[in-house]
Amino acid sequence: MKYFTAIVECNSFTEAAEQCYISQSAISQQIQALEKELGVVLLRRENRRFSLTPAGEYFYHQSKVLLDEANELRRETIRIGQADESRLRIGYLKNYSGQELHIAVAEFSKLYPEISINIVAGTHEELYDLIRFGGVDVILSDQRRAFSDDYENKVLLECDCFAEISSNNHLSAKDHLTLTDLKRTPCILIAPPEQHDEEAGYYRDTLGFGGNFLYAENLEEGRLMALGNRGFLPLENVGTLPPVVPTIQRIPLYRGDKPLRRKICAFWLKKCTNYYIEEFAETLHHLIEQSRQEID
Repeated sequence: MKYFTAIVECNSFTEAAEQCYISQSAISQQIQALEKELGVVLLRRENRRFSLTPAGEYFYHQSKVLLDEANELRRETIRIGQADESRLRIGYLKNYSGQELHIAVAEFSKLYPEISINIVAGTHEELYDLIRFGGVDVILSDQRRAFSDDYENKVLLECDCFAEISSNNHLSAKDHLTLTDLKRTPCILIAPPEQHDEEAGYYRDTLGFGGNFLYAENLEEGRLMALGNRGFLPLENVGTLPPVVPTIQRIPLYRGDKPLRRKICAFWLKKCTNYYIEEFAETLHHLIEQSRQEID
């Protein structure tokens, strides 16, 4: 099949032979043997030129598909046998608060004990840089950009957003909070100092949050700030959230008269796709869907 497709694409036995590193007579003999084995003519020979028969056209197109699959099989087998395939590096948002990620890691580890799992938390931009430059294999993050063809963009869910706010705040009695309600209450964002402006710009310009912004290094620090009534902490409802402490209220966030919703996705580079990445993403997706159905 390789020799045959080379001849068709080069439109020359001589060039195809050079491309395949064999002699012209050898490649001609291979095609003759192929036609004899199939019992059909694939090429109509006309002096030094040739054309494809209908059977030859079919064999050429199907051979291309099978050769591509064989090459992919070879690449994937080599990848699985290499050292990098013995680990799975996962990145997730620092403000992620659901339990499904932990369950997915546990289930995956039980199924594939030979795979070493490394986990790192980061902001959206930190995770984006990690996946771009090979620091992690797959990330769990919110969608802020148009989907890229270079990535697998697996939407896990479109989730509601909440505000965690101190029970001592007068807004904590409401059954839902609009961004207008909160415009005089500082918004607590989880971001390192070098990303304060970028994170605030996204929440202000894209999502419509007003007022001032405060910053925490991690989710625990952000919750402590909310407990101290310094502001509200915005969170996405990804899966099963842990119960809040009695002095904190978790209240649905609205933009105008509609709930504020965000897309949460698993992203990984297409060129780095392997079985373990896909299996982990599917496990996490299944757990999140299961928890949503139980809540409904």
